[in-house]
Parts: sequence; structure tokens; C-alpha cells
Amino acid sequence: MMLFLLAELRALLGTPMSDERAQLAHDLSYDAIMGEVGARISTPPQYGIKTVALSIAARILTNPQGLRSEQAGGMLQSYADSQTGVVLSDDELRRLKKAVGMLSGAGMLNIAPTETRITTYPWRQA
Repeated sequence: MMLFLLAELRALLGTPMSDERAQLAHDLSYDAIMGEVGARISTPPQYGIKTVALSIAARILTNPQGLRSEQAGGMLQSYADSQTGVVLSDDELRRLKKAVGMLSGAGMLNIAPTETRITTYPWRQA
């Protein structure tokens, strides 16, 4: 399953790259996403998944060494993105989980078995 087209990755980055390099970035993104949400991704992928996959792939290609900054002579380059490589940010994880229907938060937790239905209530109704 392709989460995004290789041409979309090239357009996002605005740089030429080999098919092999673009495919590797896709595969690493796919692996990271599947590690978080498993087989919950549908075909075609739910809205929001492509954005996360492209963000991960772009990070892999623009900063493969995971540098936060580098200096050459008098020029200092700082990378704005604090995430590097295949690490997913909290926002990306939240977006993925929302896209595949994995709700989070204590208020949404239901520990009752699915076959259990509450038929009585602990308060008196008038």
C-alpha cells in the first residue's frame, strides 16, 4: 500500500531524487506509521495519514543524520524541526490515532466488555 506518491514527495521537497531514495523514505514512513496504528489503515488511507507520512519522509530526506544545527565557516544552519529521522511527534501521533479511530484520553476509556449493556441506573428517575 502506498501512503503517498513519490511524485508528491518530490514536489513537496522541490528537489530531484532517485526513485530508490524516494521509495526508501516512503517505506520508512510506512513502517513507522504501521508500528503505531497497525492494520487500521484502510485502502485508500484515511484523511490525515498522507500528511503525516509525507512529513516523516521529508524529515528523513532533508536531515537523515538527525542534526539540529551545523556550521561551515561563518554560516550556521539550524533546523527548525525538533524532530529528526523517523521519530513521530506528539501531534503526528495524535493525528494518526484520530485518522484511524483510536480514541485517547481517560474520558473516552471504556473498560466494560462490548457485550455489556447497562440497563439499570444508580439514580431514581421521576
